[in-house]
Amino acid sequence: MGLEAWYMDSSDEDQRKPHRLNPNQPVSLDELKEIGVLYWKLNADIYETDPELERIRKEQGYSYMDIITIHKDTLPNYEEKVICVLHEHLHLDDEIRYILDGQAYFDVRDKEDRWIRIAMKKGDLITLPAGIYHRFTLDETNYTKAMRLFVGEPVWKAYNRPADDFDIRHKYVASLQGS
Repeated sequence: MGLEAWYMDSSDEDQRKPHRLNPNQPVSLDELKEIGVLYWKLNADIYETDPELERIRKEQGYSYMDIITIHKDTLPNYEEKVICVLHEHLHLDDEIRYILDGQAYFDVRDKEDRWIRIAMKKGDLITLPAGIYHRFTLDETNYTKAMRLFVGEPVWKAYNRPADDFDIRHKYVASLQGS
């Protein structure tokens, strides 16, 4: 099964829950692509030697990578870090994540500022464009292991919303006008 995404409800209930609308309103890969979200399905069991991952890294210029395990027993300052990425924010660079194990959610804003939830599972590689408002949370399993990829040296700075004055936000919004 490929990537699954849907429009979210407005509940303030535990963010680790799916938060599907009733009835569910799925979002296709083409709709995600229209807002700049790119997706690949890879074999995470061979990530260290995967020629497809190597091809994508070369084509996209992803020269840096590291691996992070997000679980309360393995991540120092777990609660603080999980809460930090749950706040809506943007980055000045693309955010690229490859799920090697476990599950998690990326929530992104569509053109009308509605939340779309993207369910990430083992083997899912996603790129969120610089300037898109988004947030990240674990699902109810409370565990994921992910490869973080960057073009050049990693930049870890997030800018919480509102961050509309950044040039990258203006460029991102302008890119949506044509699609």
